[in-house]
Amino acid sequence: MNARNLATAAFTFALSVLSSLAVAGEIKPFSQQEFDQLNKAGQSVVLDVTAPWCSVCKQQKPIVENLMKQPAYKDVTLMTIDFDSSKPILKNFKVTMQSTLIAFKGGKEVGRSIGDTTPSGLEALIKKAVN
Repeated sequence: MNARNLATAAFTFALSVLSSLAVAGEIKPFSQQEFDQLNKAGQSVVLDVTAPWCSVCKQQKPIVENLMKQPAYKDVTLMTIDFDSSKPILKNFKVTMQSTLIAFKGGKEVGRSIGDTTPSGLEALIKKAVN
């Protein structure tokens, strides 16, 4: 491959990565400061409380990740919280079980789900953060 073809291939790859990011919601670890900033700005946030040993969490993960890739949820930030190491955070959000998802819109809780592994149920919760 010559230098021009290599540069074209690299540019095409970079463009495809950037365009996929523009239509995907962000998934990141929970940060109280960022959570507060997003809520103050009126943004959509979904908290995802998981544990590595939780079989329900393992069922939820690919469903939630696929939903977050959809253009409809590009403005939603999904923040993950580890159930085992984040007890003070869980207490603040009144979470007593792993596999809990909580939707926020503009700083207000608009929905909560515990143990749901259905794509339609998980999508309905994420939609509450958008609408």
